[in-house]
Amino acid sequence: MFFLTLPAVAQGQQGLGFPDGFSGQTSGLIIQLFGLLTVLAVAPGLLIMVTSFTRFVIVFSILRAGIGLQTTPANLVLVSLALFMTFYVMSPVFDRAWRDGVQPLLSQEIDESQAFTRITQPFREFMLENVREQDLELFADLARERGQDVVTDETIDIRIVVPAFMISEIRRGFEIGFLVVLPLLVIDLVVATIVMAMGMMMLPPSVVSLPFKILFFVMIDGWNVLVGSMVRSVS
Repeated sequence: MFFLTLPAVAQGQQGLGFPDGFSGQTSGLIIQLFGLLTVLAVAPGLLIMVTSFTRFVIVFSILRAGIGLQTTPANLVLVSLALFMTFYVMSPVFDRAWRDGVQPLLSQEIDESQAFTRITQPFREFMLENVREQDLELFADLARERGQDVVTDETIDIRIVVPAFMISEIRRGFEIGFLVVLPLLVIDLVVATIVMAMGMMMLPPSVVSLPFKILFFVMIDGWNVLVGSMVRSVS
């Protein structure tokens, strides 16, 4: 019975194939669609790697911890604020990448390789303007030790620029966070000294200092000053 069905199976396999009208252009569109979906899947990671999003999130997290608030503002609020600040700061870079790379690709004026070069060029220039020279030299030296080319086509390889830019942003985030938390720490020390002098051993100083730190941050218009300073700190 099994051998009787073999000819029918073989005949069915011979009939398999691409449908009529399936051309190389169609397959190219499928590949482009697959590439687009892949880019959308890794978009959050790309946002963190090549923008100032990391700096903003670190500063906001340190500020919340310095004030003494555990869940206020919520993580969603901080991330959303950092996200829109990132779009505000990076809008010239996004516009240039769209105008020079994406639009010509969609109109089939350039191929995918040229589009990738044009899209990444604005981000490369932005990262080189904001990266620390020491961090860039670190990854360049590591690449030379591994026998990799540091400079390609008279430009620094983006595989070196991205990690150097990321650790530079982390460092700047901690630097700004330190300056933000320092006056709040002074309030904690003053309140703790007063509480200890009054003999209130059972009263946590953080409970007393919390409303004073919130009042201080509101009185100096802290959000306006902080956001404005961070936006101006990005080249």
